[in-house]
Amino acid sequence: MTEPIPAAPAPLFGATDIRRLAEEIGIRPTKTLGQNFVIDGNTIRRIVTAAGVGPAETVLEVGPGLGSLTLGLLDAAAAVVAVEIDPVLAAKLPETVAQWRPAAAGSFHLVHADAMKVTELPVQPTALVANLPYNVAVPVVLHLLQHFPSLQHGLVMVQDEVADRLAAGPGSKTYGVPSVKAAWYSRMRKAGVIGMNVFWPAPKIHSGLVAFTRHEPPATTATREQVFAVVDAAFAQRRKTLRAALAGWAGGAPEAERCLVAAGVDPTARGEVIDVAAFARIAEAKAARS
Repeated sequence: MTEPIPAAPAPLFGATDIRRLAEEIGIRPTKTLGQNFVIDGNTIRRIVTAAGVGPAETVLEVGPGLGSLTLGLLDAAAAVVAVEIDPVLAAKLPETVAQWRPAAAGSFHLVHADAMKVTELPVQPTALVANLPYNVAVPVVLHLLQHFPSLQHGLVMVQDEVADRLAAGPGSKTYGVPSVKAAWYSRMRKAGVIGMNVFWPAPKIHSGLVAFTRHEPPATTATREQVFAVVDAAFAQRRKTLRAALAGWAGGAPEAERCLVAAGVDPTARGEVIDVAAFARIAEAKAARS
């Protein structure tokens, strides 16, 4: 019996398609919105595969642009909800989906909004997969993880340096505020590096892929806001010991030391060597003394 020939993969955008679409709607990518459009189908397939999107999932995409990644996500997921701030791009995207993926058009939802202000969506996403503008990547990721607890995992493409910061662990040179705050919500790991030539326009730096899996925050009676206030204070003056760096936050160096000791943290340590659970214990110790 002759083996059936597997169906060819659905077409994805190439450089010619992207430039033609952009010309049709009269746009040029802007640095203000951090627009760099992916023009390589293999890169899209790599991102979708690395994200581990399941066929029953609803994916949240931020900044879909002309729809390069959107088409790949529609091929892999049950539904896609895309948040786009640019009105011209937002108006074109449903038409593009209807033309390129007519069978999936009913599974596509567009939200014309600033992702930093979105707190409700028409569907509950289970995964976040996005090519994020470099200048807002960290706040967008943290905002979405905070407001959409249904997000259980995902993969974001960001500036490579930002990817390193998000995935860094205590003791790393790149460990800082983004690392700790991201760790409150999830386990982040570096999932690859993307070259410059797969974008139009080509950025001057490489991009990094960061995969995440949500987990419960550290067990603590402190609120997220209280913990993040400690994190901000600890890294505001990286070279200082925690006793000194937290003096303003605690109401003096002696009080900062008492909180640190109560939390089981060495007052002479620096913020870059302790994990999110330790920051939570410090916040809890301060709250207990208030």
